[in-house]
Amino acid sequence: MTTVIAGASTDGAQNRGPLAGLDVCEAAGLRVRPGGIRPRVGEPVWSFTDVEGLPVILRPSERRLDFSAIRDQRWRVVAEEFIFARLAPRHEAVRELANAFRYPLEIKTCQGRLKNLIEWFNWLTERGITSLGEVTQLHCQAYYLHRSDVRDRKGRILRPASQETRLAAVQAMQETSFYNDLFSTDRFDDGFVPWRGRSPFEVAGCKHRRANVTQPMRQEALQPWLGAALYIVETLGPHVLDLVGEARQEEAPALWASSETWESRLSTAIRTHIAEGVPLATLEVAETARRGREGWSDDDPLLNVSLNALAQKAGIAAFRHRWIPALRPQLEQAVSAVGVRPRWGRDAPMVARADGEGEVPWTEGVAGQLDLKFLVERVRTACIVVTALLTGMRASEMMEMPVDACVPPKDLGAGRMRYRLRTKLIKGQGIGGVWDEWVTVRQAHSAVQLAVGLRNPEDSSPCLFGRFSLTGRCASLRNWINSSEGRRLGLAPVPDDPITLQITRRTLAMELAHRPGGLLAAKIHLKHVSVVTTEGYAARPGGAQAGFLTDVAAEEQVRNENLTLAAFRDSQKGIMPTGAGARDLIEFFASVDAKLKEMEASAPGVKPGDQEVINLLSKRAKTLHLGIANYCWFIDPSKALCLALAGKQGADKPLVGMCDSARCPQATHHLSHRPVWAASAENKKVFIGNIGRGQPTEKARLQADLERDLRVLAEIDTATGRAA
Repeated sequence: MTTVIAGASTDGAQNRGPLAGLDVCEAAGLRVRPGGIRPRVGEPVWSFTDVEGLPVILRPSERRLDFSAIRDQRWRVVAEEFIFARLAPRHEAVRELANAFRYPLEIKTCQGRLKNLIEWFNWLTERGITSLGEVTQLHCQAYYLHRSDVRDRKGRILRPASQETRLAAVQAMQETSFYNDLFSTDRFDDGFVPWRGRSPFEVAGCKHRRANVTQPMRQEALQPWLGAALYIVETLGPHVLDLVGEARQEEAPALWASSETWESRLSTAIRTHIAEGVPLATLEVAETARRGREGWSDDDPLLNVSLNALAQKAGIAAFRHRWIPALRPQLEQAVSAVGVRPRWGRDAPMVARADGEGEVPWTEGVAGQLDLKFLVERVRTACIVVTALLTGMRASEMMEMPVDACVPPKDLGAGRMRYRLRTKLIKGQGIGGVWDEWVTVRQAHSAVQLAVGLRNPEDSSPCLFGRFSLTGRCASLRNWINSSEGRRLGLAPVPDDPITLQITRRTLAMELAHRPGGLLAAKIHLKHVSVVTTEGYAARPGGAQAGFLTDVAAEEQVRNENLTLAAFRDSQKGIMPTGAGARDLIEFFASVDAKLKEMEASAPGVKPGDQEVINLLSKRAKTLHLGIANYCWFIDPSKALCLALAGKQGADKPLVGMCDSARCPQATHHLSHRPVWAASAENKKVFIGNIGRGQPTEKARLQADLERDLRVLAEIDTATGRAA
């Protein structure tokens, strides 16, 4: 049965409901710039371009809601009223609805809701449905099945849709029915709710917390990326900053005076070049290519001469093409006498190559403003890469970073400095976000400082980086790193792996979780990054670094479960752990093995998988901490040797840096640790061989350490069946 709405327009061409003409921003509590656009209910397009405090990450297209794509005009009104209700849940016409949501949605989220409403309503139109009152559960189920597959333009199925796509389809159908009493032009049947009693998550088969599917960067890509970015920022950056300052100091040329002809001014400038032995400026590559397309000969001595640079020295804004014939003899004489070289960076200082193989000039020269702009953007991209990979900031937090992001370093004493960066926390906050600080390492702080120095003085934006695409920026930087210029500077080639700010955040979390204490790249120690990140959390427990540490903790738990599972599987194969804590761990593994056999006996033919085993191991896995050459099962703090040596009884985690795993009753050694112990033993043998007779005490100490290493190696070999 179709519900008839009293007073509703039959053609749906006009909204005469209680929301018609309302100011959307006023109802939603959004601040609009004075004189800015204020969208109203009934307009086909709502533009939020002039709303203050919108996240920088929002693209212009994401600041507009276009309802005109809905074919049925009555349903456009329904969509407007629904989106209004999601933006302004406290409006008097909305708050009285029994099933309405009580929290406002962000504009970007509303755009996603509208996109799915457009697809839902147009799908109904294509099937001849003319009123929402005709919609049944069968229609909803059919549309859900339609959205469960990704199709091409001809309707052919390509692959199954993601769970997010299925979830969005169910939300579009179910959530609109909650606002049925608000709609003025058309409604569902009274009491109709698609999949009544089931949430969209249940219908779409989604878990409320899905595992992070973003893949981290491979080590083969991470190392050259961060190595190159650090080199650009720390080695090339100061020189680029000086070059930019030199270029900015050059005053803009004044128009030449009428009392002195252009020819005399330019002739004087040419003679000055020859007299002072200063080469003419090189034309930029793109401009040289343009001259070639315009018919200039490849043998023309003026082909790559920047005539505009010469004109500016003469106080003329630009060199006019018709002047060339008159000045050609003098110009060719100058080229022959002093040559042609880049405008800036002609005698660039020497810098160490990135690979350590000698020194080279930091640049071979910068021809003009366009080349300088490209150079600055390459360095800015390197600043972004360094900051992203060493802080783990989200895209929204990077883009909101203000020009005064660098908080003055704080001296903590004993040679320790605390570096902080200011930015806005956007995710989970109201419109405009909240100011937050990240405690970070010196390299990230320096990268942001460099980006501030490279900023164009004419740029009035309050944000340092603004909205950017890291993928596009890094594609350009990668091409430069892999070019002849990158090879000249000794930079390692960067593979063509994808890189986004989601990937950089995920990569850092994985590095901290899986390689604690290791090297992220040259000169960056993960322990330092981990310490400052933890300090940032301690300073602001509710800040952005708390969210990042949550990601790291989740990765650590997955890592611990996988390592514990691998150790358990080794024990099943007879490859046992060694060390003072080995007996306790072996007994625990034996108890788990017994439980698994009971499970198999209770269900013959069904063998427990890895997940069932992990469930049994998870409690012990939570106690695992990675040492440099051991596993620490931190079950009882009173038994921790590191805490006893430091006099810190009652701590909730071990002091891994003070670990003496050969004596600690909670430490174990495994086959994966053998290379570390073997390398340590070999190094000590070399040191002992180089110690003179006058250092018997040092030789005795190293000999005792060597004997410990050899004993641990022998135990590992015996337990793993490697002993001869």
